[in-house]
Amino acid sequence: MEPSCVQFLENKTVLVTGASGFLAKVFVERVLRLQPKVRRLYLLVRASDNKAAKQRLHSEVFEKDLFRVLRKNVGDECLNALISEKVVPIPGDISLNNMGVIRDSNLLQDMMQEIDIIVNSAATTRFDERYDVALGINTFGPLNILNFAKKCAKPQLLLHVSTAYVCGERSGLILEKPFAMGESLNGKNKVDIDAEMLLVEQKLKQLKKLGYSEEETKQAMKDLGLKRAKLYGWPNTYVFTKAMGEMLIGYCRKSMPIVIIRPTIITSTFSDPFPGWIESIKTIDSVIVSFRKGLLKCFLVDDMAVCDLIPVDMVANAMIVTAAEHSRESGSHTIYHVGSSYQNPVMYKQIYEILNRFFLASPLLGRNGLPIVPNVKIFPTMARFRVYTSLRYKLPLQILRLLRLIFPSQLGEKYEVHNRRFNIAMRMVKLYRPYVIFKGIFDDRNLERLRIKNEGTEIDKLIGSTKCIDWEDYFMNIHIRGLITHVLKK
Repeated sequence: MEPSCVQFLENKTVLVTGASGFLAKVFVERVLRLQPKVRRLYLLVRASDNKAAKQRLHSEVFEKDLFRVLRKNVGDECLNALISEKVVPIPGDISLNNMGVIRDSNLLQDMMQEIDIIVNSAATTRFDERYDVALGINTFGPLNILNFAKKCAKPQLLLHVSTAYVCGERSGLILEKPFAMGESLNGKNKVDIDAEMLLVEQKLKQLKKLGYSEEETKQAMKDLGLKRAKLYGWPNTYVFTKAMGEMLIGYCRKSMPIVIIRPTIITSTFSDPFPGWIESIKTIDSVIVSFRKGLLKCFLVDDMAVCDLIPVDMVANAMIVTAAEHSRESGSHTIYHVGSSYQNPVMYKQIYEILNRFFLASPLLGRNGLPIVPNVKIFPTMARFRVYTSLRYKLPLQILRLLRLIFPSQLGEKYEVHNRRFNIAMRMVKLYRPYVIFKGIFDDRNLERLRIKNEGTEIDKLIGSTKCIDWEDYFMNIHIRGLITHVLKK
């Protein structure tokens, strides 16, 4: 690797929020393996105290198979010693002032004196998250982190992980541009972020006064988030609150150097530390799993649309290189798309064909011992999808519901099973609709310029290029197998 990148990490103190998250733990593993001479890693997680934070990091981060290469390279004893020496677990909450660390004033002072780089990867990623939770973490969380960074003695950079889909449902070439404060996507209303928080507080008080249960309150806040997002032109609460988070740190940064990483759909590792590592079911994986189990009978997708995927290790590498590039650049504010649609697009049609081939060759066996053969009908428009599902599923369900009243013992369970499957499928379609018919291509020229600037060096190799990804090989031999090995076989 280029010495400047190694030297950048050497003796640096880095704060990572959301440290138990998928991307964050890949980033932490990469830093420890790349530069064991990093001075310190403060890893912030939600926990009641230091002991709980330490236990959570060990069980949810360092004991993961992700660290097997590093563990093999240095041995168990040395790795444990490295973690003990370099890693400081921090119980906290980015939705609070000083990230909730104020209860330990000595630790807070130590952090403020030492920290060079702050990496915010904390986020709530549910598209339909309750609005109050999403505002606290995705919108005001970044502002709290920025305010904390300003109090630090020698902050060199705030690197904030957002999402490429803050663009909403725009089409064409989507540029790496920051948001203006209050900017909306539909141009009809200016976004007043403080007013949004006030609206949430008033709504919560109203719901409490009306005697809503916790579950009713949760659903009401989810509905409010979706309503407010659509009012300003965003398709869901997640991307709307992430966009507002970008607005706040862009507007309030003053001289603080800011890098905003906007990844697309993050998938399993491409090569580093080994191919195919993933944990839990990510965005596209819920469709793959349903496809594998034969539960997905029809789906809304423009099969000629581009599905923008990016392996998680490529995102982590981009974070390291861009941090090295922009640290100490007073007042800078740089956006990086990290995706594949511009350099090496893969269409949904290709993915569908690959999935078909994989699960025909390696089918899941059903309860009857016979192989499950996926058979999915694809509809490119919502209108055609609705007509088909109404005739094929909704109408028979309504008939079955009426028959259940006459023959409850024979048909009651059958109705419940089919109705549940139908509702799950409809929920998936509703949540993913903006992305499966998405017409945008994400310009990633900022990262490409950085790679070209360092062409032929180890920095070039670290950034890599999505052009090197053979999508058929990646799905057939890396991603699906990784999903089965690390998630589905648990």
